Amino acid sequence: MTKILIVDDEPGMRLLMEQSLEDLEDRGVELFTSANGEEAIEFIKNERPSLVILDVMLPGINGFEVCDFAKNVLAIKDVYVLMLTAKGQDFDKQRGRDVGVDFYMTKPFNPDDIVKKIVDVLRIEM
Repeated sequence: MTKILIVDDEPGMRLLMEQSLEDLEDRGVELFTSANGEEAIEFIKNERPSLVILDVMLPGINGFEVCDFAKNVLAIKDVYVLMLTAKGQDFDKQRGRDVGVDFYMTKPFNPDDIVKKIVDVLRIEM
């Protein structure tokens, strides 16, 4: 079973992403959400999702730290991290690359673009 974790502290953003990705559930994808970095790290440790959609600005542990922990501390190389954030400066993008972010997308965004990216990355037949 393919697992996708959506991590954002804004309930509306989590809902938007769930609604955008719900068609993938018919293709064997399970969607999970988390509102903060601590929950996200626990989920990643225990469930090993295939893909994490991760906001940078989270209470407590931020998205960069979550990605760093997953990719470099836990050394989970097969988790794909899609950073989805309002922080679009070159400095932020470089910091994302430094911790192992696979793809960086800034808000506002078109949900269809995210769905297309995820379908491509996970090789889901639509």
